[in-house]
Order: sequence, then C-alpha cells, then structure tokens
Amino acid sequence: MSMHCQLTGKTPSFGRTVSHSGRRTSRRFTPNVHTKRYYVPSLGRTVRLRLSASAIKTVDRIGIESAIARIRARGESI
Repeated sequence: MSMHCQLTGKTPSFGRTVSHSGRRTSRRFTPNVHTKRYYVPSLGRTVRLRLSASAIKTVDRIGIESAIARIRARGESI
C-alpha cells in the first residue's frame, strides 16, 4: 500500500540529501501516514482510514462526518 493520505492527498516527494562534502544523493520525503479507525454514526459502522498526522488533527477539529464528506468529494471510496 502506498504512502498516501486519504484526506489531504499527501504523497511522497523527492529531493536530495547534501552531505558535508557537497555530494548529492536522491532521497524520498514520505508523509507521516498512519492507519486509524473511526466510528461513523451515520454509517453505523467503523471505517479504517490511512491518514497523515496533520489529517488526524484535522479530523479532530472538523469531525469525522465532514472529513468523510471531503474524502468522498476528492473521489475516494470509504
């Protein structure tokens, strides 16, 4: 499964590590993605979402119902 946040759409980005000598090597910046379960009263069941740490804070702030509405608006299935 890829490192992809279902709410924010964050995906890995790429860059370079620069050592003290100036050598550049490719690296990958991965988002801090976790699998988290939420109970959704309107569905009457729990859903398992892959969310970044910032998206978990967003769900805490706006609520799971509106977070699921945003996920569905992006075209992802629950």
